[in-house]
Amino acid sequence: MEWLNIVVRLMHVTFGIAWIGASFYFVFLENALNRTDNVREELAGNLWAVHGGGFYYLEKYKLAPRQIPKALHWFKYEAYFTWLTGLSLLFVVYYFNPTAMLIDPQVLDISPLAAVGIGLGSFAVAWGLYHLLCRTPLVKNGPLMAVLGLLICTGFAWFYCQVFSARAAYLHFGAMLGTLMVGNVFFIIIPSQKAMVRAATEGLPLNPELGKHAGLRSLHNNYFTLPVLFVMVSNHFPSTFGHSQPWLVLAAIALGTAGIKHWLNLREKHQATGVVFPLAAGLLLAVAFVTAPKTGADSSGANCTPNVSMAQVQAVVQQRCVQCHSAAPTDDVFKTAPNGVVYDRPQDIIRLKDKIMQRVVLTKTMPQNNKTDMTEEERELIRCWIEQGAKAE
Repeated sequence: MEWLNIVVRLMHVTFGIAWIGASFYFVFLENALNRTDNVREELAGNLWAVHGGGFYYLEKYKLAPRQIPKALHWFKYEAYFTWLTGLSLLFVVYYFNPTAMLIDPQVLDISPLAAVGIGLGSFAVAWGLYHLLCRTPLVKNGPLMAVLGLLICTGFAWFYCQVFSARAAYLHFGAMLGTLMVGNVFFIIIPSQKAMVRAATEGLPLNPELGKHAGLRSLHNNYFTLPVLFVMVSNHFPSTFGHSQPWLVLAAIALGTAGIKHWLNLREKHQATGVVFPLAAGLLLAVAFVTAPKTGADSSGANCTPNVSMAQVQAVVQQRCVQCHSAAPTDDVFKTAPNGVVYDRPQDIIRLKDKIMQRVVLTKTMPQNNKTDMTEEERELIRCWIEQGAKAE
């Protein structure tokens, strides 16, 4: 399972880099095209570029060239394989053993089959809602479309956090956005491009609306990229999914990162204002401030029992943590210590006290889904020991 996780994760990241990199590049091209200076009538614009010691000259046609070249590259397999490997990774991490990482009984106690069905079914529902919205005249109103999209995404963030563990909810939110992106490629962008190529090849009239609609869906994908990238790394940052209102944190970060992408797009078109970036960055900084854990005088450590001993802490760790975090785990899922973290000796606990404070005490994201039923009293005991200096004796 560990090697399967490594291989699928590496494939997912590799294809994701290729897909998102292509998205960034082509939106940059569209934004940076020279559309006025010595541009031929049949062209929408051109661009000179230098990279890797060579000069490049690119031209974009308004519709299509008079003759379609035989060697025509299609940008589609990056999207397809990113989604397929991402779905496979969901199965490896969450669906093969839903009780380990997906289902948190303290959030919603449901059967494994129901949890997997809700996860997969939500992607289809999200695509249906988004696609129907894009088929209405509202799609031509950018600001209104953005507001409606934000409301729908926030609704899904809330829903996932009411059903799954917070960490799994974040990953499902990213998978939902990824499904919208690949749906745009598979159902809209590539068919539109094929129709344009077929018309140009057969000498038939070209429908300019095909290209415009495909370009609009491609632009939507461009705004989804940074929120998806955040979700891909979110499992490393428990301050986000470990917050008491994880769905609100997720929605705010998605809005802030999409705002940063909007500013980058405006900057490439030389239309950047002094408002967009500060608003987006300010929102992300506000999220960082809100999710910051209470420490010191703001914590409950003032009510600690004097001189909490290492023996007391080690007893809690032995009862609640070493099932997974040991050189010889006894957990039914983890057969090797996650991330190599072990707590077999007092020295191990002392060395990793900062990580323990973050995951066990502040964000309460460990034990995973509180599988071993650690109590609030035990968490406070660990907090007191650390705030008293984390002494061995």
